[in-house]
Amino acid sequence: MSVQIDEKFSERLRTAYHLWLTTVREDGTPQPTPVWFIQDGDTFLIYSMPDAQKVKNIRTNPHVALSYTDDPEAERYIVITGEAVIDESVPKSVDNPPYQAKYGPGIPAINMTPESMSAMFSLPIRITPTRVRGE
Repeated sequence: MSVQIDEKFSERLRTAYHLWLTTVREDGTPQPTPVWFIQDGDTFLIYSMPDAQKVKNIRTNPHVALSYTDDPEAERYIVITGEAVIDESVPKSVDNPPYQAKYGPGIPAINMTPESMSAMFSLPIRITPTRVRGE
């Protein structure tokens, strides 16, 4: 079951370009990774390369955290813990209008096209929040 994200956090998340996704390796080592994301209803959606370590980690342990701060002193922060699933019912990123609206302009900066990025980052991961904390 998803938890409600307070409006004071929702506005920051609407303007955030990256979040840090933390998964846990099989040996228990946390692995934080910056990711592009969109909010999709009460969940978060990211796209990954299918063979990425984060995918292996999620398949073994679906408990994850998303974190964000826009404050250089980190006094304003958000940490969202939740459960991640591979959700292949989601359209490809190139066919996802909210994703393209947010990241389409930045894709050329990483020397890709929307189509090549969608082919490389082809695995959709959906994260359902279970707890939200922050300042």
